[in-house]
Amino acid sequence: MQTEEDNIVIIDYGMGNLRSVQKTFDRLCPNASISSDCRKIAHATKLVLPGVGHFANGVKRLKESGIWEVLNHKVLIDKTPVLGICLGMQLMARSSEEGDTEGLGWFDADVVRFQVRDTLTYKVPHMGWNTAEPTRASPFLAGVPDTAMFYFVHSYHVVCREPRDVLAMTTYDYPFASVIEKSNIVGAQFHPEKSHDWGQKLIENFIRFTPPQPLPLK
Repeated sequence: MQTEEDNIVIIDYGMGNLRSVQKTFDRLCPNASISSDCRKIAHATKLVLPGVGHFANGVKRLKESGIWEVLNHKVLIDKTPVLGICLGMQLMARSSEEGDTEGLGWFDADVVRFQVRDTLTYKVPHMGWNTAEPTRASPFLAGVPDTAMFYFVHSYHVVCREPRDVLAMTTYDYPFASVIEKSNIVGAQFHPEKSHDWGQKLIENFIRFTPPQPLPLK
C-alpha cells in the first residue's frame, strides 16, 4: 500500500485528540507520525490536518506555531496531498462565522452554523452516524458505497461557492457539503478515524492518492 518514500505527517497544532487518527494510519502506513515541527511538516509527502474545537483558535494556533506559512507553501506551491478532518476541513475555507476569522482560503467557501428548521428532530450539534452521498467520482471515495455511514460531531458546516468543489453531500434537516475536494486537497467533515471500516477505507484511499499531474507543455 505504501512505499519506502511515504512520510505522512499528522499536524499537531493543539486542537483535538490526534491519537485516534494516528492509530488508524498506523494500521495502514507505518511511516505516519504526529508532529508540530515545521521542518518535519515541510518534508512530508502527505499531510493530515485534523482538529476539534473553535475555528478562530485553530487559525491562531496555526499562525503562532509557524505552521500556517509552511502549510500554504506545501499545499499551494508543492501540491502536497492534504486531508482535512472536521475542523481541519473547515479551516480550508475562506472564513467562518465561528469567531469571524479568515481561514486558509484554499476553497472559495465559508463556514456557517447550522440553521435547522425542525428543532425538535434536529439538534445542534449534529452528532452521530450519517451518510455522505457522492456528487461525482473520485479516487478518495473509491470502493465506498453511497449507503456507508460516517461519524459526525459538528455545529458548523462548509458552504462552497463552487459546486465542483463538493465531493459528497449529507442531509441533516437540509443538505450540506460533507466532503470537499480540489486537486491535491480533500476535506471530510466527519471523522473517518471513528467511522470503522468505511472510514478506514477512505484513509486507505488517501494514502494511495496521487494528485493529478499537469499536462506537459508542447
